[in-house]
Amino acid sequence: MDKIRKALDLARVARAQAREATPAEPAIPAAAAAQPAATAAQPPAAAAHSAPTAPGTIVYTRTRVFRPRADVLESNRVINPAGSDPAASAFRMLRTQVLQRMDAQGYRSLAIFSPTDGDGKTTTAINLAVSLANDRHHTVLLVDFDFKRPTIAEKLGISTEFGVDDVLSSKASIEDCLCHPEGFDRLIVLPARGKLMHSSEILAGPRSRELVAELRARYPERIVVYDLPPVLSADDALAFAPLIECGLVVAAEARTRRTDLVRTIELLNKTPLVGTVLNRSADTPRGY
Repeated sequence: MDKIRKALDLARVARAQAREATPAEPAIPAAAAAQPAATAAQPPAAAAHSAPTAPGTIVYTRTRVFRPRADVLESNRVINPAGSDPAASAFRMLRTQVLQRMDAQGYRSLAIFSPTDGDGKTTTAINLAVSLANDRHHTVLLVDFDFKRPTIAEKLGISTEFGVDDVLSSKASIEDCLCHPEGFDRLIVLPARGKLMHSSEILAGPRSRELVAELRARYPERIVVYDLPPVLSADDALAFAPLIECGLVVAAEARTRRTDLVRTIELLNKTPLVGTVLNRSADTPRGY
């Protein structure tokens, strides 16, 4: 874990130097915390926004409702947001810190980044979305924009005829693709059905811009969480980054290389980062 923290310190220095050259650059998060926890500089009190109004009872009319299998969720390490186990508690801590930083800036869209494959990006995206949706002040839309390896549907046990890839190719409407997993209140999933050729060009194109704007504008209390391909594995994440308001970087202890983490944060220097998650930490939280 010391290597990860040293890498983050180096990245913070690099971002500070870049900020001197371009004063409008956002601040970099401080250092990675224990599994999984967000770290970022505390936003100033003057930037605080009023708390959103809690959504009322949700009745799904066109959104398809499905019941996830418990064994599928367990095998894919999807948390019970109300559970008392360490993983659920850690994601509640992560949720609270992410919400505080997003609310302070009025952000409502969040991208989940990682340097390379295997850092736990998609599992973090799912569990953070689940935990965010358990906060009664928000609804959450989880969008699978990893068109290199879309796995959110698989991890949640969703079988769908259409996906967000069909929306981007004008073969389906958004309503045709939305799914609500029973037991996860206020959570809607927009899965990807398959891979897309030339995905980075599509993600940077006008149809993606229209879709992102529509998803953000539909419900003011909604938080949209995007799962993207690893930053260093393809240019998709960098192509899409200008369309989102902020990001969260996932790194894995004993797996993510220091140079990869530093390079990832350098490449995202124009994207506000609300924090960094250290996944698979060897440190175990102590009981209260």
